[in-house]
Amino acid sequence: MEPRFSPRLCFGSCTRCGEAVYATGGACKAMGHLFHNTCFTCAVCNKQLKGQPFFTVLGQIYCEDDFLFSGVHPPEEVCNSCGSSITDLVLQAQGKSYHPTCFRCVVCRQELEGQPFAVDSDSRVYCVIDYHRIQSPLCGACMMPILPTEGSADSIRVASCKKYYHVECYSGEVNLI
Repeated sequence: MEPRFSPRLCFGSCTRCGEAVYATGGACKAMGHLFHNTCFTCAVCNKQLKGQPFFTVLGQIYCEDDFLFSGVHPPEEVCNSCGSSITDLVLQAQGKSYHPTCFRCVVCRQELEGQPFAVDSDSRVYCVIDYHRIQSPLCGACMMPILPTEGSADSIRVASCKKYYHVECYSGEVNLI
């Protein structure tokens, strides 16, 4: 018997209406939230916005025309890093606004605009190299970080007796006292 997949597979709840969002119903994800296609609409004209440019102001979603011509204007953007007003280009990451030159790794201070980055559990932003260097587990034998291999995002490690090891450092011997 072939496995059957239910077309009623639920992905979660729509942010706007609160109803279940099913695989066959047509949905989109925007600003980290799930919407029915029919619920992701402009607050002024009710135009569906899936795949269209949109703007948000104080939790309301607007199509480009209504944002530009209805008198809706966003509050002043303030950089999450330096605290100064942003008067030109706004870089948004993790729901926060930055000057593009202020969006930097907390360790090496490298600018991260257009670059891959990682965020720790305290919402600190890292370049990928520093994230792995600082957040990677230490090898139980050599005490060096277990890092991804060159050109990979995954690290290979051996787990034994509640410790991690580089593959080349793991001896496989367990000393019982």
